[in-house]
Amino acid sequence: MISLASRMPQRFYRIWTASAVSALGDGIYFAALPLLALTLTHNPILLGTMEACALLPWLCFGMVGGALVDRWDRRRTMVVADLFRFSLLVLVTVLVTSGTADIYLLFAAAFLLGTGQVFFDTASTAFMPEVLQDRDLATLQRASSRLLGAQQTFEGFVGPPAGSLLFGLGRAVPVLAEAMSFLVSSLMIRSLPKAPAKPAKPRGSLLREAREGAAYLFGNRLLVGLALRPAAGNFAFLGASAVLVLFLKDTLHLGTTAYGVYLTANAIGALIGTSIGTRLAARLGTGTALTITAGVEAAALLGIGLAPNAWVAGAAELTLGMAMGVTMSLAPAVRQAIVPDELMGRVGATARLIALCAGPLGALFGGWLAHVAGLRAPFIMGAGILASMTIVAARMTNNTQIEVGLAEAKARREREERAQEQAAKAAASEPSLAPA
Repeated sequence: MISLASRMPQRFYRIWTASAVSALGDGIYFAALPLLALTLTHNPILLGTMEACALLPWLCFGMVGGALVDRWDRRRTMVVADLFRFSLLVLVTVLVTSGTADIYLLFAAAFLLGTGQVFFDTASTAFMPEVLQDRDLATLQRASSRLLGAQQTFEGFVGPPAGSLLFGLGRAVPVLAEAMSFLVSSLMIRSLPKAPAKPAKPRGSLLREAREGAAYLFGNRLLVGLALRPAAGNFAFLGASAVLVLFLKDTLHLGTTAYGVYLTANAIGALIGTSIGTRLAARLGTGTALTITAGVEAAALLGIGLAPNAWVAGAAELTLGMAMGVTMSLAPAVRQAIVPDELMGRVGATARLIALCAGPLGALFGGWLAHVAGLRAPFIMGAGILASMTIVAARMTNNTQIEVGLAEAKARREREERAQEQAAKAAASEPSLAPA
């Protein structure tokens, strides 16, 4: 078996380092942000609004951002987005240190940070095939697993306790640490070689180009299946997460310290899942692996909802994290392997928007369902939704569908290469028009 180190080009590790540093900063910031907010307000509505502000940019700019990413140089877009977020958090650090910050500043910061994330995440997903200079599915999946593993480790394990520790040193210290992570990330990405200039193409309106990306996704059965999976997952998971703390404390009688330990079970499982995802795909095929993980996710969420005690729920949570880790390491790489480069940003942004829109709806529905049917109901409902995704995965994202999609993408790229070669030969054979 060829090792990851022997397959990944050196430039990939710059992206990996940038991702790891940024994930560490995110873990620090996300742990410290609620603590900072609590020093400014105890109003639950305001605290919930702050969380919503971070997601709002995807609803406002997601598809248009994808169209812009497809127009712009993706490496430069990532650098600018990181520098923008660095500058913003330096300003927030100054205001928090001076004592002039209020909760509305955090609203604005969350919205602007989310805006930067729209452009960075969309560009980074579209940029990965350029970094690897390879559309091979196995290579993309190995790269995805490596990146997810770094994100889970630094954001899920190292960052949160570091954030709490730094907050004890000063309210603004975690904010400054997050700012520095963006600065380091931008420098690492800027060190990557520039991509060759792409041929100029006529441009239409941004909205029309954004619609082209959405139309391409909805016109491809495989891409629709890949988009439905995280959408259904977000609806189910956030529906359960909305009442998780109440379920664990009131139904399973988990203490505060044990609750914190319980939450790490999913992150541990996800880390395991990212490490075994490519092996499962190599042995079973990506489509079969995605079908199996859909079933495992459904069974695990049902296990949490029916758990008689916290130990059973924790084991199910670990299993759920494993299945999610496998899914997240395999599915996005399929889209990267088959979508044309000029549409990568728009298609990725459309898929992300679909997934994110489902989350808040699931959280609202889960809260209502728990109110009328009990705290176990959202988990059982979510398990049923995930079980339906097993059928969807078996029909829309199976091995056959993926193989057909990969073959069509390869044939399209070969046609484009032949057309470019013929155009170059024609240009070289034209007689010179220079004056005698």
